[in-house]
Amino acid sequence: MGDLVISSDNLQKSFRLGIFRKRVEALAGVSFAVEKNEIFGLLGPNGAGKTTFIKLLMGLIFPTAGSARVLGRPVPDLGAKQRIGFLPENPYFYDYLSCEELLDLMGRLFGLDARERRRRAGALLERVGLSRIVKESANLPLRKYSKGMLQRIGIAQALINDPELVVLDEPMSGLDPIGRREIRDLMVDLRREGKTVLFSTHILSDVELLCDRVAIIVDGKLRGSGPVDKLLSPRLLHTEVVLASGDRTEICEVAPDGDLDAVLRDALAAGKHVRSVTPRRESLEDLFMREVEAGTSRVSQS
Repeated sequence: MGDLVISSDNLQKSFRLGIFRKRVEALAGVSFAVEKNEIFGLLGPNGAGKTTFIKLLMGLIFPTAGSARVLGRPVPDLGAKQRIGFLPENPYFYDYLSCEELLDLMGRLFGLDARERRRRAGALLERVGLSRIVKESANLPLRKYSKGMLQRIGIAQALINDPELVVLDEPMSGLDPIGRREIRDLMVDLRREGKTVLFSTHILSDVELLCDRVAIIVDGKLRGSGPVDKLLSPRLLHTEVVLASGDRTEICEVAPDGDLDAVLRDALAAGKHVRSVTPRRESLEDLFMREVEAGTSRVSQS
């Protein structure tokens, strides 16, 4: 898929917390790469280390050990940052500004002239679904915005510099189903335009719909990376049989070593109708829960 846009090599980060300065390992030797022009999902439960990894990439914090490169440059690098669009998990904007004023400020920081700032701001507000708000309440300050509206303007400011790499930390947070659909479509459009998107999430349906590849992080450790279908186990978990009898529907699961033929014969002999017979293999949810439970088990044993 071309050149590497992000690469991490044994990336580690520890913090000292509390009055006793207890050492907490937030990230433990994470290594993987993100390729050009793909949507890459950073998947893990809350507190897994996803945001720590992103902050390290953005140069907001520094690693305890290991290294990372972004757009061919070692982190941190000012030239690389100018080619990145970033939305943090909990963004804070000057809440007395309107959305147009915020985008104008961001455009100034990237050195855009006034005409280009206005052009890009108008196009981005349309793109993230805020143009109607601007038309109706041009001077509405950001403190009057809902969580979903702030998330939309956050995504708009991440795109003001027309970045090559877009990094979004929990971009679906606070959005309703319509908003989530629009942001998913936007990510697909960005990939179509030749950009690379890295986003973190714990919403599995978004990962399945969007991602070319994923990395799974649990308890600060990389539990796997690659295309979703390559990470899933091909083994049969069970066969789901849906039976109907009058107004009643019955679902039974037949183990891989069970006698499926006997189950079907018995059902037909009892006057039941077979609605469906579906082999069930590992889903992304199964994989996610398997890795989370394995990580929890290791922590409890240590």
